Amino acid sequence: MFAALDVSTSGLVAQRMRMNARSSNQANMSTTRNELGELEPYQSKYVIFETDPSIGSHGGAGVRVASVETSNLEPNWKYEPQNPDAIQEGDRKGFVAYPNVSMMTEFTDAMEAARIYEANLGAMEITKDLENQTLRILA
Repeated sequence: MFAALDVSTSGLVAQRMRMNARSSNQANMSTTRNELGELEPYQSKYVIFETDPSIGSHGGAGVRVASVETSNLEPNWKYEPQNPDAIQEGDRKGFVAYPNVSMMTEFTDAMEAARIYEANLGAMEITKDLENQTLRILA
């Protein structure tokens, strides 16, 4: 029964990482500069999961974060010549590069991660109840 708790725990950890990435994407939707102050729009992050056969038993397996990837999508260009972050020369003069982050996509994915997190909590509660009932029978 403890293997079932381990599987659910791995799901909780994975979904928390997913929520962190989505929260970061939402928080940086208007970020036009990198950490060094250079004109480089924020690139959204997404989490890649993989099966973790070391967690679980009897055919069940856990999940782990394989990597956190950075999107390489073209930025959204908006014409804002008065903006201090606008391109000063070339074909894109007067345009500002904003991150290619969709609030709808980020919100929907965050909601899905929250539901999966809740499902794992529910599975853990059921597992704990089964363990308690087993102990009552044996006692």
